[in-house]
Amino acid sequence: MNRTNDHDERVAKLTFAGVYPHLLAKVERKGRTKDELHQVIKWLTGFNERTLQKHIKGKMSYEEFFAEAKLNPNAHLITGVICGYRVEDIENPLTQKVRYLDKLVDELARGKKMEKILRAG
Repeated sequence: MNRTNDHDERVAKLTFAGVYPHLLAKVERKGRTKDELHQVIKWLTGFNERTLQKHIKGKMSYEEFFAEAKLNPNAHLITGVICGYRVEDIENPLTQKVRYLDKLVDELARGKKMEKILRAG
C-alpha cells in the first residue's frame, strides 16, 4: 500500500491517550468491556496493565507508544481491511502497527471470539 508521508506523520503524532477513549467507546457501544479491550491491547503490545495505564494517562505519541511496545510475534497474522486498506499491505511499519490495533478493536466490537482476535486458534 502506498500512503503519503503526510498521512504517516499524522498517524505517528496522534497520542494514544487521545485515541483510547474512542477505542473504548467503540467496543462498549457494541457490548464489549474495557477489560476485553485491555486484553487485546496487551496482547498486541506486550504491555502489562501498569504500563498500559501509564500510556492511557500520558501524552505519548503513537510513535513513542509503539517504540516502547514489544509487538506480539503473531501480529503478522492480523489481516484484512481497515479504513479501506489491507493491513498486511501497509508499507510504513508504524502505520501498520496502528492499523493492527484498529483491526483488533474492530474485530472485538463486531463480536468476534477472543480466541480468534488473539490469533490463538
